[in-house]
Amino acid sequence: MKINTIVKNGITKKIIQYELLGFGVVEILLLLDEIIDLPHRCGGPATLINWPECLLEAFYVLILCVFVVLATWQCLRRIKYLEGFLRVCAFCKRVRVGNEWVPIEQYIQENSEAEFSHGLCSQCMKKHYGVETED
Repeated sequence: MKINTIVKNGITKKIIQYELLGFGVVEILLLLDEIIDLPHRCGGPATLINWPECLLEAFYVLILCVFVVLATWQCLRRIKYLEGFLRVCAFCKRVRVGNEWVPIEQYIQENSEAEFSHGLCSQCMKKHYGVETED
């Protein structure tokens, strides 16, 4: 699946949601660590609840979450922008996809919902067939 198709299909929103879910799990684990003393349950020494430390750690994770989500969103926006550039042959109007050149109609059909129906504009009708038409 091509990147521009992936971005168009809403994968950006899903990626951000998964990141937020992951950071939410980390926040919950931090709270559980203080409340039920996870290291003690795993065989370590018992510790007292330290709410200021827990809240500070949760704040750090929240700040990290904001930076990661913003950076991800910005990178995905940039990918979508860069995918918008097409290298088109100046003569035959084929589009470069990877290492091959494909007809522009094929490229658009494979990367969008557009369908093609060919016709002739009035200028081409006059030039090639000598027929003048009105559009």
